[in-house]
Amino acid sequence: MEAVAFLCLAAAVLGWGFLWVWDSWERMKGQKPAGLPGDGSRTLLVIAHPDDEAMFFAPTVLGLARLRHRLSLLCFSAGNYYNQGEIRKKELLQSCDVLGIPPSSIMIIDNRDFPDDPGVQWDTEHVASTLLQHIEVNSINLVVTFDAGGVSGHSNHVALYAAVRTLHSEGKLPKGCSVLTLQSVNVLRKYISLLDLPFTLLQTRDVLFMLTSKEVAQAKRLEAAPGQG
Repeated sequence: MEAVAFLCLAAAVLGWGFLWVWDSWERMKGQKPAGLPGDGSRTLLVIAHPDDEAMFFAPTVLGLARLRHRLSLLCFSAGNYYNQGEIRKKELLQSCDVLGIPPSSIMIIDNRDFPDDPGVQWDTEHVASTLLQHIEVNSINLVVTFDAGGVSGHSNHVALYAAVRTLHSEGKLPKGCSVLTLQSVNVLRKYISLLDLPFTLLQTRDVLFMLTSKEVAQAKRLEAAPGQG
């Protein structure tokens, strides 16, 4: 009898938990995240390599597009680690087409200052000055990039965060320009799919995007290019 009672209690708790997660998910899909610039905001996604936009930022980009942000992208390298830079640049344009970022709003930096190489540390001041110029010229309201962990730990990803942090700490970002960074999580949470949802909902956060079924299907159309992302 005790075993039966325990199983019934466990089933009730799991059922309640499932309903809570489902209700939270459904409510958040239709909400505008607090603290984000509104309709028409000029938002810049800053990435290190072609495929970062698909592998790491697709939910964020699709969520911002739903909020009618005017999206643009700045990629700091051509992803030429395996000598496939030209192929990966084309794949980036195709990926951005799926995400709703027009070619006129995409800039790919392809020079020796920012090589696609996890063994090379990009100069923070150089990255920061290049980024700031792009922000000012395009009157950017919101910058989206990696956090201090770089999601995958890639040094090029971390370099972008270091540059944004420098601009913010030195007060160089234009007035009204905000920054969002993608939270790095441990390996287990990366690969448990929907099982991670309760942990995500319970954690303190600034912005959380929950995709609709249509947006999920859109994200699945993306094919990440091979490389060092």
